[in-house]
Amino acid sequence: MGLWRRTVLPAVTAFAALAALSGCANGGGLRVEGPESPPPSTPTPSVVLGTNGTPTTPERTPEVAVDLAKVRVRLLADQHLSSYARTVLSNCTVISRCLSRGKTVDVLHSGTPQQIVLLHTLEKFVFGIFLIAVEPSGPRPIWNLNVEQPTVNASPDGNLVVESKIFTINDPVCCPSGRRVEVYRWNGRQMIKVSSTDQ
Repeated sequence: MGLWRRTVLPAVTAFAALAALSGCANGGGLRVEGPESPPPSTPTPSVVLGTNGTPTTPERTPEVAVDLAKVRVRLLADQHLSSYARTVLSNCTVISRCLSRGKTVDVLHSGTPQQIVLLHTLEKFVFGIFLIAVEPSGPRPIWNLNVEQPTVNASPDGNLVVESKIFTINDPVCCPSGRRVEVYRWNGRQMIKVSSTDQ
């Protein structure tokens, strides 16, 4: 009887406790109130009221997938490419180390998107931007700007807004504290600067 109490009784007690606890579980060993996973949320597009009071969704420029290797070839063929950009692109055998895609815009108002392409160092320090038209014959460079660490966006009226960092008088070499905002507009033949503000 003593051996039975020492071996069988603890096993029966452990089994009873395990059975009691498993009644509260939901399969994962932990009781969860409510549904096991929240229902998937459906994003609601932002709605803007039109002039007649009916809701409209704001227009977005569709994304494009411009081939950066082809962009590199077209840029190197450009006689007006700066010598520094030419050196970087000539030595760039891994395209992602020197070129990357920025925003998709339609600042030409053609209905066909253009791609902003960023020229940068291996450490992703951007020092130039290109506006590339995406055409059936391949990418076509439209305009470029040598500027450090820019942020490029299209304004609501279809201009190109370039915000970049600039050095002020007392800034250390590492850290420009000022910024410049430039606005460019397509005049039907070329991009022209319409404003420049230092802050």
